[in-house]
Amino acid sequence: MSAEAEIRRRNIGEGDSLGESSLKPDDKGQKPAQESTTAESSDHIDSEEEKLPEEKYVEEMSKTLPQGTNKTPEVLGQALSGLPDRWRNWVIRGIFTWIMISGFCLIIYGGPLALMITALAVQVKCFEEIISIGYSVYRIHGLPWFRSLSWYFLVSSNYFFYGENLVDYFGVAVNRVDSLRFLVKYHRFLSFCLYIIGFVWFVLSLVKRYYMKQFSLFAWTHVALLIVVTQSYFIIQNIFEGLIWFIVPVSMIVCNDVMAYMFGFFFGRTPLIKLSPKKTWEGFIGGGFATVVFGLLFSYWLCQFQYFVCPIEYSESAGRMTIECEPSYLFQPQEYSIGSTTITMYPFMLHSLSLSIFSSVIGPFGGFFASGFKRAFKIKDFGDMIPGHGGIMDRFDCQFLMATFVNVYISSFIPFNSTFFLQVYSLKPEQQLQLFNQLKDNLEERNIINLN
Repeated sequence: MSAEAEIRRRNIGEGDSLGESSLKPDDKGQKPAQESTTAESSDHIDSEEEKLPEEKYVEEMSKTLPQGTNKTPEVLGQALSGLPDRWRNWVIRGIFTWIMISGFCLIIYGGPLALMITALAVQVKCFEEIISIGYSVYRIHGLPWFRSLSWYFLVSSNYFFYGENLVDYFGVAVNRVDSLRFLVKYHRFLSFCLYIIGFVWFVLSLVKRYYMKQFSLFAWTHVALLIVVTQSYFIIQNIFEGLIWFIVPVSMIVCNDVMAYMFGFFFGRTPLIKLSPKKTWEGFIGGGFATVVFGLLFSYWLCQFQYFVCPIEYSESAGRMTIECEPSYLFQPQEYSIGSTTITMYPFMLHSLSLSIFSSVIGPFGGFFASGFKRAFKIKDFGDMIPGHGGIMDRFDCQFLMATFVNVYISSFIPFNSTFFLQVYSLKPEQQLQLFNQLKDNLEERNIINLN
């Protein structure tokens, strides 16, 4: 704010106590024309100059962040130099889409541990891309500790959520190591202590004149944690319920994204939403229909393999995670009568239909949310890691929304949950015996069993 505008602002603020009392009753509301004109012009200047710093510097910030949509490897750029920009972008996006799909298949082949490590790596990269925007906006003010605090909260959040998974799924093994029992027993208390340290650190870093900006950054960091870390925690839980609960939803989002782009590219005419001007109704509807068909066919194929449908459990005897079981009712063929026609299908396919509808109708709104976020900061992409696509967050903005839905869906509509049994197995022998006796007495009282 210029010195002249600051003086005007102070004069206006002092008008309630000084300027208004100096006016006679007859003078109120009867300012000279010249004075009125000056007041109007000063109001205009103030409204222009008192914009939030984020709005003032956002255009400058947008030039410093890496953008990936127009980034092309030199060799590929030369090979496609003769194509129009529209088709060159289409080819580049197609090439790197297939590269990412192939990489995803290799990770699945690597097993559940490879998938969990990948989920953690994607989470960290997405968080880094979001925080980098906040850092670029506010670093002009020289605010202390923003980046360090953000990463500290990420580490403490991951300690809590991944520790919860460790206790739930590996409690049997961890409890046998004396040095780790303390960490298991007091995990939540230790997690809370870690968060409190960050909270105190933030309060001590507050700087006069920048309180509002620093509290905005505090909120920014926590929203990023909510979007990224908690969803990654749900992804891990979904994986333990069976790889199919992870692979099918992720593949549906990929299919919807790809097919919506294809239908929109070739047939798109009607704009869908102002946040994403390139999105069309034709792409939205075509992508949704393709996702439903793909989900049913892909689910039918996966249900035939034990590797995809069995819950992941830690085998104490083998000392590793195993995927062995008798497939549950969901993954065994059942006959359904529709009128006079009888069809055979896996019950999971009906659940797959629900997942595909969500991924087609609600999933894209994760992308619209990200588009609105990017437009607010006048950037095209979150990063430049993937040519033709942008950053990691540009590709996973819908996935995290889907992960939450799948986790809620499993806990609400799927009767079997492996986590419960793993928690029972992790109890001490005397606790398991106490649970057994209480359960036996309860069943006998209800005349369900009779052991006498």
